[in-house]
Amino acid sequence: MGELILKIFVENKDLSELKKRERYGIVSGIVGILCNIILSVSKFFIGVISNSVSIMADGINNLSDASSNIVTILGTKLANKPVDAEHPFGHGRMEYISALVVAFLIFLMGFELGKSSIEKIINPQEVTFSIVSLVVLILSIVIKLWLAGFNDKIFKKTNNVNAKAVKQDSLNDCLATFAAIIALLISSFTDFIYADGIIGLIVAFVVVLAGIDIIKDIVGNLLGKAPDPELVKSIEDLMTKEKWIYGVHDLIIHDYGPGRIIASAHAEVPCDADILEVHEVIDRVEKEINSKLNIVICIHMDPIAVNDENINRYKKIISEVIEEYDKDFKFHDFRIVEGKKQTNVIFDLVIPYKYEKTNDVILKELREKVKEKKKEINLVITIEHSYV
Repeated sequence: MGELILKIFVENKDLSELKKRERYGIVSGIVGILCNIILSVSKFFIGVISNSVSIMADGINNLSDASSNIVTILGTKLANKPVDAEHPFGHGRMEYISALVVAFLIFLMGFELGKSSIEKIINPQEVTFSIVSLVVLILSIVIKLWLAGFNDKIFKKTNNVNAKAVKQDSLNDCLATFAAIIALLISSFTDFIYADGIIGLIVAFVVVLAGIDIIKDIVGNLLGKAPDPELVKSIEDLMTKEKWIYGVHDLIIHDYGPGRIIASAHAEVPCDADILEVHEVIDRVEKEINSKLNIVICIHMDPIAVNDENINRYKKIISEVIEEYDKDFKFHDFRIVEGKKQTNVIFDLVIPYKYEKTNDVILKELREKVKEKKKEINLVITIEHSYV
């Protein structure tokens, strides 16, 4: 059913990638609104009849889901607005902001449901069981499971964070509705009058946790998190497959929203190569990365000595020392300055974040290990961290 809806309203249309992505988000929102309104009205009606706060709470949660679907549609539309003078990188991050609003709505509703459940515990009321109530709640679980699967398909096709949020929220709703069924059965067939309020409180707790998880995920995108390792590898592979590019470092990737990525990198090229030929290669790689990965990238040429036997000899020594010291360490911008009594070996050393040893200790230990191999070497190291 889900695949059929997507084929009819999205995949069979002649649209650009960005427009197709926008259409996926809108379809997700509309389908979610229809499902949630139907469930909300049904549960609220059954909750009033059965006098169950947990069922009414679950119905109100569905209503909040419908409002969050509206936010999803608005966010998707705004994210696809073209660039303008005030926003030269586009409006793609509106998708993240709209998902943040959805998370806030989920969090707010969880708080309100928790308050209602506490009142129910303090002043418990009799809950009336009916087969109709049970059937409606079971049907709700089935619909929400389908909605979760539907949005999972959209997320896998588009990586849309709103679809991911709706998927997770739908799964949480399934758990919440199951809890409401348990509360209905316990309250109806036992003398434990606090079951409805207690389980309603559990439902609220689950909803709040869902909101917090989504907020954490979205804030990471807004603050700027490390890029996907597969994307990094794809960029490096496209660069290093070229004849004149021997290595890549200082790769930085800026995410301005889905499909709007800006990057920069340093390409290690032979210092004795024809600069015009190397520039032609760099220019070609930038266009290829833009074409294949939809990334605007600026590549800086970093000249290195490739065929200098003396430099390569020193480089081999340093490579062996660093490999023995820590395999996660990398170095670049390698060069030497020879003097009468010592040779300055200069390079940038890339180490992991939150390394157990301080920079001073690392430098001291590396210098000692290098001295064991060649006494006249004086290390001049700049320690840095990778952006990827």
